[in-house]
Amino acid sequence: MRFSQWALMALASLLLSACSSLDSAYEKEVEYEYLEPESYPVLSAVGYAPISAQLGNDYNAKSLRAMKASKLEAYRELAEQVYGQRLQGKSTVADMVVVDDNLRTKVDGLIRGARVIRSYPVGDNYATEMELDMERIYLITSSVNKPRVIKDVHYY
Repeated sequence: MRFSQWALMALASLLLSACSSLDSAYEKEVEYEYLEPESYPVLSAVGYAPISAQLGNDYNAKSLRAMKASKLEAYRELAEQVYGQRLQGKSTVADMVVVDDNLRTKVDGLIRGARVIRSYPVGDNYATEMELDMERIYLITSSVNKPRVIKDVHYY
């Protein structure tokens, strides 16, 4: 019994090694072609924040907070343009009358390479203008992962 088990194991290992040597007989080389977009859009966004509604003891502290909030609002607007906005709505109707009507929005994304163009007060609000040059984003991300397609496959 032991001899037959040993013989069966030896035969199985011989067959497996023969299959692996057949696979290594055919080596292949894949040649890739890197793709680059034809044009690069420049996205722009403006964020606003009220100065007087900010927390702070004086006008300067409120102004700095409004500046920060307007910048974050501009980033949110850029994220909406790049990734879109998720909308979730709910309406409740009772006796053919709308009782409750809700709408929620959500933006989730990562913005890299955006730059502030201008930041300035407008009355009681603070405004921040930003832009996102997609060519700059392409150059940042292409060093890590370049979009590519298979150009040719060579078998040896």
